[in-house]
Amino acid sequence: MNFFQNRPFNLLLRKPQNNSGIDPLLKSQQPVVLKPSAPRASRPKTLTEIEKEIEAQAQVYRTYSYKPGVKKQKRLLSRMFWTAILLGVPIGVVWVTNLPYPVIRRPVARNAPILLLPSYISMENNYREAIGTVEQAQQLIEKASSPADLERGEVKVKQAQKNLDALPIWFINEWSEYNYWWYDSRLSIYGFNAARTKIGQLEAQVFQEKNAQTLLTDSEHTLNKAKQQYQQASTSIDKKAAIVSWHSALDNLEQIPGETLAGKTAQKKLESYQQEFKDVVGLAAGHERISTLIAAAQQFSAQAAKAGQNPPHTVIQWQQVENLWQEAINRLEQVPTQDLEGYAQAQRLLATYQANLGEIRIRRQAEQNSESALEHAQRQIQSLIASTPTNPQLLDKNRTISQLQGIINQLQKVQPGTTTYLQAQQLLLSANNKLSQLQAK
Repeated sequence: MNFFQNRPFNLLLRKPQNNSGIDPLLKSQQPVVLKPSAPRASRPKTLTEIEKEIEAQAQVYRTYSYKPGVKKQKRLLSRMFWTAILLGVPIGVVWVTNLPYPVIRRPVARNAPILLLPSYISMENNYREAIGTVEQAQQLIEKASSPADLERGEVKVKQAQKNLDALPIWFINEWSEYNYWWYDSRLSIYGFNAARTKIGQLEAQVFQEKNAQTLLTDSEHTLNKAKQQYQQASTSIDKKAAIVSWHSALDNLEQIPGETLAGKTAQKKLESYQQEFKDVVGLAAGHERISTLIAAAQQFSAQAAKAGQNPPHTVIQWQQVENLWQEAINRLEQVPTQDLEGYAQAQRLLATYQANLGEIRIRRQAEQNSESALEHAQRQIQSLIASTPTNPQLLDKNRTISQLQGIINQLQKVQPGTTTYLQAQQLLLSANNKLSQLQAK
């Protein structure tokens, strides 16, 4: 009876399905063996036989349900959990102490500096990488041979700046206070400042190089566009516009700083660009220059003719007119002989302008001589008046006649068409009358 009490209730109530003594639930998992049919039992099973069958079924059930890997897996998970706990606590403490905050690092650096060893190693690596990267960037930028070198140098500059940004400045300033015998650091505040200064210089140089490269690209684009417009131009106005744009592009190329890579490239290309401009546009540009010179000469001549209207003029006014004609002549003399048509036109104008200039010079000289003669005659008149006695009986007739004749001769030198001619004629009339009176006595 004890046996029945220790067995599961369902096993006691389970009715065997066959005479083999195997649970039907496990039957599908057992190999099938065909046995010869046994003769039907002639008697019912005894209690002992039933107990043996139940015991065999329980043994099979225990063998099937036992899984030794489950306990091992649970043990492994338990060990991993406690290992993570034991390792995570100190790692977390080290992580917290290495946070980049002065309020945390300063006390740790004074009391337990060994905990900051990861930070020291990180700063050392960033410092060394920054120094090496700055040197690489300097070589790529200052000795660039192509735009690709400048781009690579710019990347290196940004990388070096990132490494320096990873170094806490406050900690570097206090680095001399935290030197330990167990850690030999090569970090230097002077090297840090030098690298930071050099990075700033390289950034400015890269900016200048990029601007110069942009100017070179835009100038070459404008130049090529102007060449195409000049070739496709159907009118003189369109050609002039293309020439102006082409010449402007050449001027922009000359303005690129020569110390930059783009400036060196532009200087190498500029000579060929200018030669091409002379070959393609030289004749048209020559015509344009000649036309400009002739037009300028005509403008000066028009001003000279306007200023010379309504004479007489003073010496100063004639001098101004003379200068205008001379400027017009100077412009015409700059016309080269290679352009036959323009040179012929300039020579025709030049002959007219030189004749006009000669006439103006004659009139200026006449005005100058007339003014001088009138002034001399006026001085003689003043001298005659001063030397004439108030008593007519004491008058030296012959001497007075001689003086009057000298005054008349000076007044007769005043030429017509001058500003002094009318005044000289009035004085001449008075002198002749006085001379006639003296000769009649």
